Amino acid sequence: MLSRRPFVAAALVAGVLAAGVAVAAPATLPDDMTLGSPKAKIQVIEYASLSCPHCAHFNEAVFPALKAKYIDTGKVRYTLKEMLTEPATVAAAGFLMARCAGPGKYFKVVDEVFRSQPRWQQGNIKPILQEIGAANGVDAAKFDACLQDAAAVKAVTDRAERASKQDGVDSTPTLFINGKRVETVPLTPADLDAVMAAALKGGR
Repeated sequence: MLSRRPFVAAALVAGVLAAGVAVAAPATLPDDMTLGSPKAKIQVIEYASLSCPHCAHFNEAVFPALKAKYIDTGKVRYTLKEMLTEPATVAAAGFLMARCAGPGKYFKVVDEVFRSQPRWQQGNIKPILQEIGAANGVDAAKFDACLQDAAAVKAVTDRAERASKQDGVDSTPTLFINGKRVETVPLTPADLDAVMAAALKGGR
């Protein structure tokens, strides 16, 4: 049987390089959370929700390679745009907790929330989030305070609305690489390498 992988990779590269794929290139804003060198040649923006199973799959299957091979080596500047999919209250709680843990632990908390999704089938999610928070310096009292902070709740809601209304993103995960929307998701590590190779050669 013929593998679809070369065709998928080719489609991804074409999606990144084709002019006009994105209606408007999203901008990285001061309240976005970012990893990597500001001087990196490639900018990757991911729109994700902590309650999105496809985002959790991307986080587990692809993001480690993205971080190790491209972010940590200075090739990629990565930005996470927070969105809220159902159950939106859970996604918001996860992001609020991650921000309360502080910039240095934000992405660690995000990763742990994603990886906790299979446990949510038990029905009571709050103790799971509290457990993650406690392991990252957010004790029970701070956890409750974070979730009850009206300004912080409004801020995470505003970020999600901005992603939807201003940037025109209506599904998660959605990726933009150097301002161009990658239409074929989910990615595999092999797909990622193909797209990054094209971007590193200067395709924009």
